[in-house]
Amino acid sequence: MPTPKIVLFYVFAPLADPEAIRVWQRDLGEALKLRGRVLISAHGINGTLGGDLPALKKWVRRFRDYPAFKNADIKWSEGTALDDDGFSVDFPKLSVKVREEIVSFGAPGELVVDEHGVVGGGARLTPEQLHELMAERGDEVVFFDGRNALEAQIGRFRNAVVPDTEATRDFVDLLDSGAYDDLKGKPVVTYCTGGIRCEVLSSLMVSRGFGEVYQLEGGIVRYGEQYGDDGLWEGSLYVFDRRGSVDFSDHAAVIGRCAGCGTATKRTANCPDASCRRQFVVCETCDAIPCAEHAVAA
Repeated sequence: MPTPKIVLFYVFAPLADPEAIRVWQRDLGEALKLRGRVLISAHGINGTLGGDLPALKKWVRRFRDYPAFKNADIKWSEGTALDDDGFSVDFPKLSVKVREEIVSFGAPGELVVDEHGVVGGGARLTPEQLHELMAERGDEVVFFDGRNALEAQIGRFRNAVVPDTEATRDFVDLLDSGAYDDLKGKPVVTYCTGGIRCEVLSSLMVSRGFGEVYQLEGGIVRYGEQYGDDGLWEGSLYVFDRRGSVDFSDHAAVIGRCAGCGTATKRTANCPDASCRRQFVVCETCDAIPCAEHAVAA
């Protein structure tokens, strides 16, 4: 029986020829019948791929053969299904591109990367070390969500600060505005889906005078694998593929609220207004209701 799987991965490392990496990854992905999205820059690589388990295992072996990627932390999750041709139904196609940034904060000139990864980022915390920090410092600790605000609506760490962001590049303006200067004297734990956004976000915070900054190593994914829904995490994890979200247990809390009727839901959907590219939390019953902005305009 085919076994659909999805891998999430990133590596920060200086890459002399991103275009050559792009061609290699495109050809390898096509040969193995993989789908997903891969971004490459001079600073590293970031991606998520779906396919059959044996094909993804082959991809991992080939990926780690490249010296800069040999120690990559690759996160696995269950895929939905494979179509009749053996391709993942969770992604529409394979897209492999070179970009100025592998995560779009809009500040490529601020990012410094060496063979060990991002220079000047927050101190790394494993899930166990996060719990140790909480045991020692308690209410002093501030969780800072490094994702878009929509993602946090269906799942987040308890009592987290959730910046009002629609896109990752909104963080730079918010930090520069002084909106979170009151956190500069507190222990701040940044977190995101798999860890990549917090690699950059924590370095941006450190360079702006935040004195005690941490990043959750492996992100929410690694934390959820270890503690499920019996720790500090609440709700579902938003993912950027057709699954929409994933749960870490059979007793995950449903903390999202439908924008139409207010009922509890973890479901997200695109605004039905053709001119709108926003997503919002909405139940199946209210699926055809536009987002608040376009509902008012109508």
